[in-house]
Amino acid sequence: MPRFDAATGRYIYLELDGLEYRVYFEEAGQGIPLLLQHTAGADGRQWRFVLEDEELQSTYRMIAYDLPYHGKSLPPTEKAWWAEEYRLTQAFLMSVPVTLAAALDCEDPVYMGSSIGGHLAVDLALNHADVFRAVVGLEASAHTPGGYVDEFFHPEISNDYKANLMYGLTAPMSPEAFRHETKWVYSQGAPAVFKGDLYYYSIDHDVRNTAATIDTTRCSVDILNGEYDWSGTPELGAELAAMIPGARYKTMQGLGHFPMSENPAAFLKEIKPVLARIANGG
Repeated sequence: MPRFDAATGRYIYLELDGLEYRVYFEEAGQGIPLLLQHTAGADGRQWRFVLEDEELQSTYRMIAYDLPYHGKSLPPTEKAWWAEEYRLTQAFLMSVPVTLAAALDCEDPVYMGSSIGGHLAVDLALNHADVFRAVVGLEASAHTPGGYVDEFFHPEISNDYKANLMYGLTAPMSPEAFRHETKWVYSQGAPAVFKGDLYYYSIDHDVRNTAATIDTTRCSVDILNGEYDWSGTPELGAELAAMIPGARYKTMQGLGHFPMSENPAAFLKEIKPVLARIANGG
C-alpha cells in the first residue's frame, strides 16, 4: 500500500502591494491556525517534519507557506521584476502572513518563524497584535547588521557556496542526513533571493528602540535560539526577550540556526511545551 504525508499543498492568490501573487502553501492538522515562516533564501519544505507530527495535528492547523520568489511561489506576472533588484522589506514581509491569515479565514492565529521568520515574529507582535494571539521567534534578535553583502549575489559565488555556509550554521550533533537536507534546500534558491532576504534581516529589522512597547497581554512572545547558532546567538535571543515585558526566552540545547529541519526530533521536544501552553491560553 502507498504511504502518503498528511500535508496537502495548493496555491492561493494574494494581493500584496497592489499586485497579485500566486502563493504556495502546505497544511496539516486542525484547530488553532499556526502560520509557519521559513528562513532567508529557503522555502516551506523546512517545516515538513513539524507538519507531520500527529500530536500537533490534533491541536493546530499548521500552514507552511513559500514567500513570493521562493520555492513554488513564483514572481508576479504583472511587473518586470527582473529589471529591478530584489529586496525583501519589513512592510512586504509582514503583509504576507497577515494577508494569508485573512484569506484562509484564520481566526486568532499563532505565528512561528525562524531566522528572518524569527525577526518577523517580533515585528508582527509590535505591529499586528490585533491579528495574532501569539508569536514564536526562532533564532531571533533585535538587530543583526552586516549580512546584506554583495558576495551573496555575485557571478563568482555559487549557490553551493551559500548552501555550505548554511550547513555551517547547523549544530554538529544534528543528524547528518537532515543537515544535508537543509543544505540541499538552500542550494535551490533563486540566485538573487538570499542576498535580497538579508536586506530585511540586517537592515530593515531593528526593534532595539521599540521592543519595549510590545504588549504581551495582547500577543504573547516566545523567543528560542539554538545553542550552536552563531548568527542569531543565544545571547542575542535572550537580550531581545529581556527588552520585551512579559516575553519568554529559552536556549535550545544541541540545535543550530535551522532547528525545525536540521534536527526535527530535538526541535519538537523543545517547541511542543511552548505550543501547548499557547493552546491552553498561557
